[in-house]
Amino acid sequence: MTDKETELFERRPVFSAVLALVVPTVISQLVHVVYNMADTFFVGQTGDPNQVAAAGLCMPLFIFLTGIANLFGIGGSSLISRSLGAGNEDRARRTASFSLWSAVCLAFVYGIAIYVLRPVVLPAVGANEGTYDHCSRYLFWTVCIGAVPTVMNPCLAHLVRAEGHAKKASFGMVLGAGLNIVLDPVFILALDLQVAGAAMATMISNVIASIYFITDLVRRQDTTVVKLNPKYYSLGDGVPKEVLLTGLPSAFMNLMGTLSNITLNKLMSTYSNAAIAGVGIAKKVDMMIFGISTGISQGVVPLIGYNYAAKNFDRMKKSIKTTFILSLSVAVVCTVFLLTCAHPIVRAFISDAETVGYGQKFQRIICCAGPCISVTLICITIFQAVGKKVQPLILSMLRKGGLDIPIMLIMNALVGVYGIVWATPIADFTGMVASLLMFIPFWKSLKLED
Repeated sequence: MTDKETELFERRPVFSAVLALVVPTVISQLVHVVYNMADTFFVGQTGDPNQVAAAGLCMPLFIFLTGIANLFGIGGSSLISRSLGAGNEDRARRTASFSLWSAVCLAFVYGIAIYVLRPVVLPAVGANEGTYDHCSRYLFWTVCIGAVPTVMNPCLAHLVRAEGHAKKASFGMVLGAGLNIVLDPVFILALDLQVAGAAMATMISNVIASIYFITDLVRRQDTTVVKLNPKYYSLGDGVPKEVLLTGLPSAFMNLMGTLSNITLNKLMSTYSNAAIAGVGIAKKVDMMIFGISTGISQGVVPLIGYNYAAKNFDRMKKSIKTTFILSLSVAVVCTVFLLTCAHPIVRAFISDAETVGYGQKFQRIICCAGPCISVTLICITIFQAVGKKVQPLILSMLRKGGLDIPIMLIMNALVGVYGIVWATPIADFTGMVASLLMFIPFWKSLKLED
């Protein structure tokens, strides 16, 4: 590590250190959200609800790639920062190599498997005669061809951020997302490739972002612990176990999120493709709150992990307090904005009246969970930063899948289509309560350490 990185973790004023790590990460997450919205927006300009629905139906399968990246990226990032805090750079190097190459291999296998099995997978996620072909073309480019760069890009961002290079990590993510936004209208509208064009734009942008990270790491190979050479790959010293168990909650949250979205789409498909398209737009818009909360919580992980390993608990607690206040404040503001501007926001994506009617109501319901999400995500990532395994796994399961799937089934039977969507804020509120019940004893234990 350089003196600049050490100064950030150990001596810089806490608020300044938190902002230095969080702001670039939030910006990259917001650009990532915008590019996800851009996909839906430009596909929506075709005026075809089936294509908008197809993009939404494929999203759970695509998001699972994020789960792979988080499994190795967040797990690796936590162990790297703790190893650096303990002065063990050799273990940090082996952790980075294990995380990167394991993620790449798993992504390759997943991409091939999903595409080969698409005749079984697509009907299972809710595809029908109107959406199957669109889904198949979208999956080919984003999951089959694009799996490796889609995982490599965020995984490398996590590993680079673990050393304190938040700006570099965020620039790589922004580069990919920004390029995707530029390419979307070209491929979707100008070249008339429609939903397949959106998929091609996503794949190409992730390839270029991955190239940026690789180039940067090669240039800094003498000073970084994130080595591209597979010779550092190791299964010893407890590295695989620590990475996997620490990253598992984030991956599990993505997996359960995938199952949750599949359940939601299957239930929505019993009503209409317009309902599927409407909830797809609403969930894309709600990603603004989730993206900001994710950026804040993930950005501060290296600072918390480093000071926890260095036993500087006072600095660690100040970092946690600052992060909580910042994240919750922003989430409340975003929630108010999405509640009051639901109709024009959804109307901007598509002109189909039925889809807009569903979408604006869905958006108002879903965004109520914003403040709850911010609290839960911070608690999960704090536990991950210090190497806790059980608490983040339980909270991840509660937030997605463990609660909202059964609630969706019950609310659908009792209330109908809008009841399905109300399952999200109900589950997120319950998850927030559970996260605070787990976090408070941990916080009190830190006071005893001082």
